Amino acid sequence: MYFMLLQILSILLDVLWWIIIAQAVISWLIAFNVINTHNEFVGQLWHVLDRLTEPLYRPFRRIMPDFGGLDLTPMVVLILIIILQRPVMTYLYNLGVQAGLA
Repeated sequence: MYFMLLQILSILLDVLWWIIIAQAVISWLIAFNVINTHNEFVGQLWHVLDRLTEPLYRPFRRIMPDFGGLDLTPMVVLILIIILQRPVMTYLYNLGVQAGLA
């Protein structure tokens, strides 16, 4: 059960990673007028991705300095996901092995 929960957490972090990547790419495409939010599909997609990522970004935007038009918040969140996935998940896995949860 313990390892299944760790595996689910890892999958959720992977999905979150791709949502953030998609949101960042679409924001660049909108900023450079490659795609237009007046298109119904693009507008809905942008709205969904923004609603998913904004709660993650909000705490970091409060403490990060303003870089003008450059938003580094997605990069900070992606770095935190890397930290959670690699060392923390490995530590939790090893902790479960030592506790005999395997």
